[in-house]
Amino acid sequence: MVLCSCMSMTAQTKQEPFGPVPSENQLRWQDMEMYAFIHYSLNTYTDQEWGFGNEDPKLFNPSSLDCRQWARVCKQAGMRGIIFTAKHHCGFCMWPSAYTEYSVKNAPWKNGKGDVVRELADACREEGLKFAVYLSPWDRNHKDYGKPEYVTYFRNQLRELLTNYGEIFEVWFDGANGGDGWYGGANETRKIDRTTYYQWPETYKMIRELQPKCLIWNDGGDRGDLRWVGTEAGNVGETNWSLMPSKGDTPWHMLHYGVEDGDVWCPGETNTSIRPGWFYHETENDHVKSLSKLMDTYYKSVGRNSTLLLNFPIAPNGRIHPNDSLRGIAFKKMIDEVFVKGNVEFRVKNEELRTKSYDYSQGEKIPQQSNHSSSLLTLNFQSPTPVNRFLAEEDIALGQRVKKFKLEALVDGKWQPLKDALVEDGKDGLTTIGHRRIICFPTVTATQLRFTITDSKAEPIIKKLGVYLAPELTADIPDSGEKKSSALHIFFSSPTQMMIDWDQDQTFTTFRYLPPHNTKDGIITHYTLWGSTDWANWTKLASGEFSNIVNNPIWQTITFPATKLRILKLDADRLAEGTRMGYGDIEVK
Repeated sequence: MVLCSCMSMTAQTKQEPFGPVPSENQLRWQDMEMYAFIHYSLNTYTDQEWGFGNEDPKLFNPSSLDCRQWARVCKQAGMRGIIFTAKHHCGFCMWPSAYTEYSVKNAPWKNGKGDVVRELADACREEGLKFAVYLSPWDRNHKDYGKPEYVTYFRNQLRELLTNYGEIFEVWFDGANGGDGWYGGANETRKIDRTTYYQWPETYKMIRELQPKCLIWNDGGDRGDLRWVGTEAGNVGETNWSLMPSKGDTPWHMLHYGVEDGDVWCPGETNTSIRPGWFYHETENDHVKSLSKLMDTYYKSVGRNSTLLLNFPIAPNGRIHPNDSLRGIAFKKMIDEVFVKGNVEFRVKNEELRTKSYDYSQGEKIPQQSNHSSSLLTLNFQSPTPVNRFLAEEDIALGQRVKKFKLEALVDGKWQPLKDALVEDGKDGLTTIGHRRIICFPTVTATQLRFTITDSKAEPIIKKLGVYLAPELTADIPDSGEKKSSALHIFFSSPTQMMIDWDQDQTFTTFRYLPPHNTKDGIITHYTLWGSTDWANWTKLASGEFSNIVNNPIWQTITFPATKLRILKLDADRLAEGTRMGYGDIEVK
């Protein structure tokens, strides 16, 4: 392997911006590339993803909370900042808010004198990391949620966070809005109009006055500075425009792929967790994402013109679990292995500027057509060289321009097309570039690589190219010790009731449900699980809600005391959509 630096290309003549362009804040944010989510609240101590709002503050009493450990781990994992869940849906505040008693000031931790937000903000600055806050607009604890008075309460808390903890690089407003909750003892369901209730324009104005360098992430109906990409699985579309329409509804395809002719710059932020869930669950200690899965996430987020917001949940002792920290640090080392150690030296054939931007060719001028097609660049290697990664970056300060490109390798004297191996069958994946585009393809031993922009909105301006050889990674290892659906006798006694039976009694402790993917139809959101030994007498083992399952369709785990059973019965008490329950897989321990 030959080490080298990537080649950068910029225009020799001044270029004018084309279409919407990023603000200075958005450019600075895009350059961060990876930063961490930290999920920590009362949910950590109740083994829930979404708290109901009635959890006892006395549960919050970590034995060795260490925000400096969080910051050190995140920095070693390649994160350049941290977004902290200052208040999740349960309403419990991780700082001593003056506007509620439901906060750390009424927890045993530090005799009510603690402030997790303060400790983390200080730790971030000590480690050279940027700091940001998540504040849930939905509050299942507050008695006034759904009324105008709550909006004032919400803004007061936001003002506390934006004025007492130094510079904030982003505020994150979760899109979950309204539903059942404790609501000060009312124990009822409350609905709001997410497009009008929070009066976002006034809130945005306050944020920009208090924190002029802060970006707004919002899935609540109003266009912020950044957008959700429509999934929590850790990927954005292989086509990804940083543009959106300034007005109107936002269907899923706009979130996932952006909008080519959008009139505002609103890039995608890809959020996912290093574990299946967002909060810590002991049962997930052996389900931390593998190195190959994390690299796949990197390629499908940072490598697709997005940033990666990677979650590290905090364990009950107040620290990031070793399994998570070790995997995160290994993730950063692997990125360096590919994009530092794996650099492959190349030179551009006939290094002569052929257009105002970057158009190098093989000696002849490439005609620039009206759609700016056929801009070509050939990269030469010193000798036949194994490669499997290609990187390109546009100068997005002047707009996002490239619509389509081709990539070819000269192997044994013949040009062969390359496609992105991480896209669906039938697509080559060679579309938009933006801030950074990484193409993964099976290793080829080539003497040349040919990069051709076949279509663009305006004259392309490419500022960086890179070619790399990444080491092979083993695939994820399936979980063991569980009986999967292929080995179970499953039948349906009704469209919303599943039965699993065995030939004889066995002792069970865990039931796991994987929802169907790529559809909301049939996803179980609320359930009841029963057990029996004789088909006549049934014991209720568990009931509840699969919180956030529609946005994060991952394995859901139901645990119950060890029970001798012959039959399990799962009732779908509520479905996300449709009338018939669906599943991707079932596991029983």
